[in-house]
Parts: sequence; structure tokens; C-alpha cells
Amino acid sequence: MADGTCADAFSPLRELFECNLADGTDRGASVAVVHDGELVVDLWGGEARPGVPWERDTITQVWSVTKTMAALTLLTQVEKGLIDLDAPVSAYWPEFGSAGKEGVLVRHVLGHTSGVPGWEAPVTIEDILDLEKSEAILAGQAPWYEPGSAPAYQIVCHGHLIDGIVRGATGRSVAEILHDDIMAPLGGGFRLGVPTDELGLVADLSNPPPSSIDYGQLGPDHFLLRTIMNPLLLPEDVCNTEQWRRGAVGGAGGHGNARGIAWAQALVSHGGEVNGVRLLSPETIARIFEVQSEGADLLLGVPVKYGMGYALQMSSAPAIGESNPDGRVCWWTGYGGAIVVNDLDTRTTFAYAENKLADHMVSSPRTDAYVRAAFAAVRP
Repeated sequence: MADGTCADAFSPLRELFECNLADGTDRGASVAVVHDGELVVDLWGGEARPGVPWERDTITQVWSVTKTMAALTLLTQVEKGLIDLDAPVSAYWPEFGSAGKEGVLVRHVLGHTSGVPGWEAPVTIEDILDLEKSEAILAGQAPWYEPGSAPAYQIVCHGHLIDGIVRGATGRSVAEILHDDIMAPLGGGFRLGVPTDELGLVADLSNPPPSSIDYGQLGPDHFLLRTIMNPLLLPEDVCNTEQWRRGAVGGAGGHGNARGIAWAQALVSHGGEVNGVRLLSPETIARIFEVQSEGADLLLGVPVKYGMGYALQMSSAPAIGESNPDGRVCWWTGYGGAIVVNDLDTRTTFAYAENKLADHMVSSPRTDAYVRAAFAAVRP
């Protein structure tokens, strides 16, 4: 059984969640829906780790869902007039404007066309946890391909690139702004860098099943191999450590529950204001939907469509917006299955956070089923 609350209209979502917990499809997880200003689904259940139940405030690493939180943070600074999406990155981070990256714009970073999808030189876990050190390495290297010409998913370094921009423009890190200006007013539930006194809230990740990707068919210079191996983020060996959890890797290392993620991202689906907290204008939100790149991603190898800081509807993730194909839907997902989806036309945000990882890069049956069940209740 799941704990929490669920409006009657979303009973099929609750039934799916409870079935997945009962049969082991999920080990521990949370799901949430904010619809028209109300938290209409707030469910959690299963185990955080062996013998320890998943509680209301349990959080877990949500991998690349973290990217949407970093993007939201940057957009709040656009709203304040501190960052221009069309300006060169070097306007805020002068060191970045070198080695062929002089023309890289802020929107190129948000749309995964910066030309810098990873670190060229070998880096360690300790290196990427030292944000200023690893950001300086990115600033000094040459692009892997012509910036702005094609999408190449910034799989781990995305948050470092955003942090370099935000820190240069504001004097504050992404983590600081996210915690103090966004999550605190909205009630918490997401951490980029878990403080010592909250480490007990973190659920342990399990290693995923073998990937369906045939890595042997990829050449040694393929962007995916060059990034996932440098450094290798093993869920159980790296991500379950205190060192990693306390870090603030904004491309993959955020920890949250579905409620906290849904409330924060509902700023996007609700015109910039939820629970009396206004951080964005409709004009800033509209820029999310300006297509920055579309086509086969040079790293992921699947068709993508990226706006500003979020993916838009794309064929490689058919469950997203399938009943609202021409609507304003923006989203992104995390390795293993976590997801957040914003549907502006129905004023709905759905989020899912789990600790049992599936074979999932941009879509998978478990996550797709949750998305379909959540939006069946609000879409005609």
C-alpha cells in the first residue's frame, strides 16, 4: 500500500503505483501531481533501503531531472534581468570564451548545443565535486564539434556549465539560489548538495539491469563513451556515498522527492506562480519553448527536441504529451526512470522519483505508464 493522498480522479495512478510496489517493479518511490494550484497526488511507499521504509520526506537521487532544477534556477535570474539568454556565455564567465567557444551563447548551453558535452581530459569523482575546478577545466578546453550546429547531450557537465554562468552573473551558486530562493519558499523536498543533518533522508539506489545499448558497437570516440566513462558514476559504489550526496553536481546529482520537484516545476506549468510564490513571468516561460536543437543527438543517439533547459515533445519519448500533441509540454527525465512533466495547457505538473533503476535513458515502460496514468485524469 502507498501512503499519502490522492484525489479520486487520479485513482488509476494510485492503483498503478501500488501494483508496482507490490510486485517489485518499484522498490521505493514517490509520485506527485500538482494540478491547477493544488497538490492532488502525493504518494510514497516501499523501502528507502533494506528494512527502512520510504517516508513522506525521503529523497533520492533523480539524476538528470536535476537539469530541470538547474534550468529553472537560471531562468529565475533571467527574470531578474541578470542573465540574457541570447548573450555569450563569456559575458558572465569570461574564461569560457576561449579555444573556439567565443560564440557559445547561454541558450546554446540550455539547448545542449554548446559543443562541450563532457570533459576532454580525464577527471575523477573528486574533480567534478569540486565545481570551480571542474568548471575551469571546461572553460579551458576546445569544443568537440561546432557549437550551435547539433544537439549533444551534456550528460554530466550540464550543471557545471549552468553553474559557471549563474555564479559569474550573480556571485551565487546554482545550489544556493535553488535552495534559498526557490525550494525554501515552496516547502523544500529537493536538495542539490544534501546537508549532513538530512543524509538520513536519502534512499539508496540499486544498480540498473544491463543496458539495451550495445556499447561494443560504439567507436572509442563516440560521445556517449567519452562522457559516461569520464568519470563513471556507479549507482551503488559512488552515488550511495556521503561524499557524492553532499556534492552539488547540477547535471545529475540532485536529490528530491516527487512532491518537492512537482511544486518547484509547477512554477512553469502555472504561469510562474504557485502557492503565492511568483518567480517567473509568462514571457520568460515562453522562451522555454523556443526550439534550440532538433534531430539525432550526437551522444544519446536518438531523436531529440530541446528548448531552453527542457526537452519538448519528441518521437523517442512517445508517452510525453501524446494526448496533447500540439500543446505546450516541457519535461525531462533521469537515468533509471525519474521524470518531471509540465503541461501548461492543463496547468499540471507530474513528478516521479524512485530508487530502483530501470533500463531507461529517455523512456521506458514503467515511467511511460506513470505519465499516461497521470495525464489521463486531466487531458480530454
